[in-house]
Amino acid sequence: MSLHRLVLARHGRTLWNAESRMQGRLDPDLDEVGRAQALAAAPLLAAYEPALLVASDQVRAWRTAEAVAKEAALVPRPEPRLRETSLGDWEGLTGAEVEAGWPGGLASWGSDPEWAPPGGESRVAVAERAVPVLAELDDELADTDERQTAMVVAHGGTISALTAATLGWPVSAWHSLSPLHNCAWAILERRFDRWRLRAWGLAA
Repeated sequence: MSLHRLVLARHGRTLWNAESRMQGRLDPDLDEVGRAQALAAAPLLAAYEPALLVASDQVRAWRTAEAVAKEAALVPRPEPRLRETSLGDWEGLTGAEVEAGWPGGLASWGSDPEWAPPGGESRVAVAERAVPVLAELDDELADTDERQTAMVVAHGGTISALTAATLGWPVSAWHSLSPLHNCAWAILERRFDRWRLRAWGLAA
């Protein structure tokens, strides 16, 4: 057997999440609520018995992964390709500030995965850099005798792009996935060599 199940978990809350501020590649840590979310989610995520745990090396994802790793008795691996979407000139701004400076920009970004914020990257570009990580996890587990689970701790935009691309959805359908809340997760399972969406938006 090989990789059978993927668990894709979003990081806990940061102060910028609470303020509806664009984070992207900027790196705020978890706030008090986010740390509590990570601790609450960790035993539930560990119950999937992942064989491997990889995480974005941005601090909000890494701190969340550390909580899961402690429960699962694993050593997490940092993976820069799982970083959040670069939002370019929008990073650090609230949605209202973005709309004031780039009227209609949020609507374009929210409806077209091939559209990128000024100086940033598109959802399609995020998938292009992140999907190979899953293929490498699959290769790593290819010679195991049992069905295996791999866990990824990353960011909402990255997980949405990874999920839609892995499922083979047309780009026009990518935004049919609702945003993941902080510390929520998705489950993909492979059956007959095809990935299927088992669950979306699970949480503690």
